Parts: sequence; C-alpha cells; structure tokens
Amino acid sequence: MTESAKRLAGLPLFPLQTVLFPGGLLSLKVFEARYLDLVSRCLRQATPFGVVCLNQGSDVQLAGGERVRFEAVGVLAHLEDVDAEQTGILRVRCRGGLRFRTGMPKQQTDGLWTAEAQLLPADAIQPPPPEQAATVVALTNAIESLRQQGHVPFAEPYRLDDAAWVANRWCEILPISLAAKQKLMELPEPEMRLKLVDEYLRGKGVIQGNR
Repeated sequence: MTESAKRLAGLPLFPLQTVLFPGGLLSLKVFEARYLDLVSRCLRQATPFGVVCLNQGSDVQLAGGERVRFEAVGVLAHLEDVDAEQTGILRVRCRGGLRFRTGMPKQQTDGLWTAEAQLLPADAIQPPPPEQAATVVALTNAIESLRQQGHVPFAEPYRLDDAAWVANRWCEILPISLAAKQKLMELPEPEMRLKLVDEYLRGKGVIQGNR
C-alpha cells in the first residue's frame, strides 16, 4: 500500500457510544438525514465510513451546547447489509475493517463529521501462544453458549487460530468500560491485547490453571 493510499481525505465519521473492533459486527438503526445520506453514498460508491467512540456530548454540536469529544482512533465500517425497515429508517449491518487515526475533525452544515484519516496497519496474523490456550477454549465455550441462547455476535469464519481475532472478540463481549475497550483496540501488538484479556479472565476466575 502506497503512502497516499494509507490516507483517506474527508472520511465521514459516525460517532457512537461503542468501540468497533476490526472484524467485528455493528448493527445500526439509521434515521437522521445526514446518516441516511451517508449510508446511501457509501452504498453507491462502495466505500466505508469511520466509527469513532463518542466520549462527550452528542454527535451534533449545537451552538452554545456541550462540547463534542470523540476518540482520534477509530475503525472503518464496511456495509454488509442495508434494509429499509420503513420510510426514513434503515437497518444497517457493518463489519469492522482497518483502524485509522484522524486529523482535526470538521463538522459540515448538515451535522456530519469528517476528517482526514491515516490508516493504521492491520494486526499481524499469528497463533495464540500456548500459555493462553485456556482463553481460546473459553471463547469457544462462550460462542456455543451464546449460540444456544439464539445470539450470534460474531461473523464467521471463526478464526480461533488467530491471536488478534480471539482478543478482539473477547474485547467486544467483556463487561469493561468503553475507555478500556478503546485502549485495547488501539494496541498495535495483538499478542499484548490477548495477554491483557487473559489476565482479566484469570483475575475474574473465568479461566484457571497454570499458564
């Protein structure tokens, strides 16, 4: 990938009170005009938008209102399915792609935020280390438990032989703060992300035994 290809000019942003991870699924109910226009444009052009974690205010900054703050590092959201539930309402399903870091965001007159974005490298594909095998087994069990409850939170194929995939899926379902999820998502080393997840699970007694 060339240096110019690593930059996206005017990337549209969707600030949400969630952290999207690479490879993760995100379902949205879209009804505000600026986001309906955004989804339509992304569909026509086959382009992603950026999801960033909102940590202060609403995604529309009103004159004299609370200041809007969202994280500088987010994840590209690629449209997978769009369904017109009723006039003016779309049900959208996206999958997380590459992470990115934004420059100074700008807000358009319609309220949509955009920014120049620097794409960050994809996680290296590497197997989970043997000392964290219990964390992989625990995720396998969690997937089966969720499936029995009629809930399938992860997109197939399940890449249980990939440390980054295992760590990211755990990060999505762990009951931790958005700030903690954001820090984990930003970590450039997938093995460190998985190690921190492993330590959390051991600390909570979810997995036991020697590493």
